Amino acid sequence: MIVVQHLFMCLNAGGHPVTILNNISLEIPDKQMVAIVGPSGSGKSTLLGLMAGLDKPTSGSIRLDGIEITALAESEMARYRRKQIGYIFQSFHLIPTLTALENVAVPLELAGSQRANGRAAELLAAVGLRDRQDHYPVQLSGGEQQRVAVARAFACRPPILLADEPTGNLDSATGRQVIDLLLALNRDQGSTLILVTHDQTLASHAERIITLRDGRIESDSLKDSFLLSSGAPG
Repeated sequence: MIVVQHLFMCLNAGGHPVTILNNISLEIPDKQMVAIVGPSGSGKSTLLGLMAGLDKPTSGSIRLDGIEITALAESEMARYRRKQIGYIFQSFHLIPTLTALENVAVPLELAGSQRANGRAAELLAAVGLRDRQDHYPVQLSGGEQQRVAVARAFACRPPILLADEPTGNLDSATGRQVIDLLLALNRDQGSTLILVTHDQTLASHAERIITLRDGRIESDSLKDSFLLSSGAPG
């Protein structure tokens, strides 16, 4: 499903080049749940954003289900992402002037769904927010906003779901609810699920843990502790 080959990401900081990702190569098969972990600044969120096509790498290749997304124009990538990728931002990124229902319905409306509101209502019920669908983000707690963001990410039944620190802004009890929700929705919808997280509880549920350090793959292990070659396709 996802093939990353020789990925580099370099930025210019104060006139000096800074390497964020350094020759990353990996393969993630269909429906696998993967946790990407590592210290702050190791390149985790950058890698996730590149796999979502939110940015372009300095060099290297990313193929999603056979499509070379690094070669797509911005408009083509937006259309592809709308149908194929669900993305959960750490800071929620809800539209403040829209209700919970309207926020979840947005990707469905963009996809031309004839029953966007109905599907959005079903998803909000699935995440325990049936009675909050007419509330605006400012009227929702952080945990409720994150659940709206999760529902929105699953709206178009994307085959790939990417989540950046989905429990990072939540207390432990609410974080546990979001973890259970992600696992249930992933199981029911059969999406490939890739999480960037510092949350060891969340990471422990993954079938596979990829550890980044200084922009490189330090380790890549399956849940049965079988160690994959560092930096090589898994």
